[in-house]
This record gives sequence, structure tokens and C-alpha cells, in this order.
Amino acid sequence: MAASVTLTPIGVIRSPFTALAGMPIQPGGARQALGRLELDPALAPALADLDGFSHIYLLYLFHASKGYNLTVTPYLDDTPRGLFATRAPKRPNPIGLSVVELVAVDGPVVHVRGVDVLDGTPLLDIKPYAPAFDAPAGPVRSGWLEGRADTVADTRSDDRFVPPV
Repeated sequence: MAASVTLTPIGVIRSPFTALAGMPIQPGGARQALGRLELDPALAPALADLDGFSHIYLLYLFHASKGYNLTVTPYLDDTPRGLFATRAPKRPNPIGLSVVELVAVDGPVVHVRGVDVLDGTPLLDIKPYAPAFDAPAGPVRSGWLEGRADTVADTRSDDRFVPPV
């Protein structure tokens, strides 16, 4: 086992989603949802040249997620699957990943569209989406997700990953 790791958030993600219940489960379900990334002002120089990219990756902490199971029944399926074959938020290291559209950079604030995260989520990192690096050449497989992509826009979270009140 590796030694423990300490990460410090670089900012916070602001979104229209203030409760876990009923949230979109992926950016595809939040295509028009506007949000902003409020970075530590000392990090604003790190945003130079980011505005040349149409999309960015957000790496964040699922801060409202507690515990995990090794198998889960994902939103787009009714069959239990191995945790690492899903994007379930309850994970050993609750790190989330989203690709969002970059709208504008304004000082230490980045405006985005397609944000699918809970308001107040700690932002760990931003990386530019680069099709030359990120889009695999040749055929790609989507495992158990094959044929289910059309339903993501209308799927919302339910009690599977929402902690009891």
C-alpha cells in the first residue's frame, strides 16, 4: 500500500444543485447548467491561456459522500456492478471527474456550462480537455453502458448515493 496522500482544494465549485437528491448524474444530464469555479485568488495566474480551450476536466472531492461498497447498482442499470466499473460517488477515494464547457475566465473565477456537481464541492484540479490526447484512436468499448447513453440526460440521483437524513 502507498503512503497516505494529502490534497488541498484549489477552490470551490458553485452550481445550481444544492441537494444531492434529484441532481443530474453526469454532465450529459446538466448540459445547460451554469456554474463557476471560485479559485484561491493566489492561483489566478495559473488560469492564463485556459480560455483557449472549449472544455476542461474538473477533478473534485465528493465531500458529501460517506463510505462505499465494492459492488453497486448504477443509475443506468438494474444489475449490481463492480464499483470501479461505475462512476458512483461513494468510493475508497471519493474523487469525481467531469468534463465541462469553459464559458469564460474572469480573474480567479472560471465560468462553466454542463456542471453536474453539488454546490460547494471542493475543487482539486483543472485540466484542459485536448482531443488529440484524450480521445482514443480506434474502436472504444463502453462495457455495460453500451446502448444506455441516451438515457443519461433524463436520469437524476435517487437514494442510492444520498445519505439518509
